[in-house]
Amino acid sequence: MSVLLFTIVVLLGAFLAGLVGSMTGLGGGVIIIPLLTLVLGVDIHYAIGASIISVIATSSGSAAAYVKEGITNIRLGMFLEIATTISAIFGAVITVYINPSYIAIVFGMILLFSAAMMIRKKVDRSDNDTSGKIALWLRLNGTYPVDGSIKKYAVHNVVGGFMMMFVAGIISGLLGIGSGALKVIAMDNIMRIPFRVSTTTSNFMMGVTAAASAVVYFHRGQIDPGIAMPVTIGVLIGSTLGAKILLRTKPDKLKVVFAVVVTFLALQMIYNGMAGRL
Repeated sequence: MSVLLFTIVVLLGAFLAGLVGSMTGLGGGVIIIPLLTLVLGVDIHYAIGASIISVIATSSGSAAAYVKEGITNIRLGMFLEIATTISAIFGAVITVYINPSYIAIVFGMILLFSAAMMIRKKVDRSDNDTSGKIALWLRLNGTYPVDGSIKKYAVHNVVGGFMMMFVAGIISGLLGIGSGALKVIAMDNIMRIPFRVSTTTSNFMMGVTAAASAVVYFHRGQIDPGIAMPVTIGVLIGSTLGAKILLRTKPDKLKVVFAVVVTFLALQMIYNGMAGRL
């Protein structure tokens, strides 16, 4: 395959990855890494490096819009980033010592979990009245706009959410994905904040988490500009278009279709990992 053809294929694949990732909230890494490794035969470490760069770009772009709208809890995000950045660096460091086949199997399992999270029923927890002591001390409680009015919400179980962020950071650094599903679990189910706030705050955190692990991949020379550039451009364009489509469509049925696609990719990653083909 020529360099030009490779770049075009990666660009189109990244566009699709960004489109799907934006409409499902999973990020483009869940599609682009299987594309690079299974279809194009790229070494999984270089695929992860390119995915991390795309996560930084897409998170930075979309996070700015959510912050402007007043949905993102910046104070909570910056506090939880302490856990995710430390653990992301750890995850990026240990990946070189792990057999690529094992990384593929773990990636597949995370994809299966993300697919399940995609179609689960979301619970709005915006009617919180009480708050945890640590949340009050750190002033993590906040407000967000709903139908022209401002709603207050409280943050609970800060310690539990903080510990879950360590797991999310390790997975992010190890696999080159945003780990949005794990971060949303930490904030939505453990810390019990409204779903809109948890998803936007998770998006705000992804870029910082990815940037921390990207330093390690860059130092090891595992970020190839020839791969990272078309991946980043394609994911950026796809995620921008996906966000606009999402505003005009009901994503429930689409998410079921995407969940089936992600499940197929997950099984392929697990199978190839167990067969030692990666």
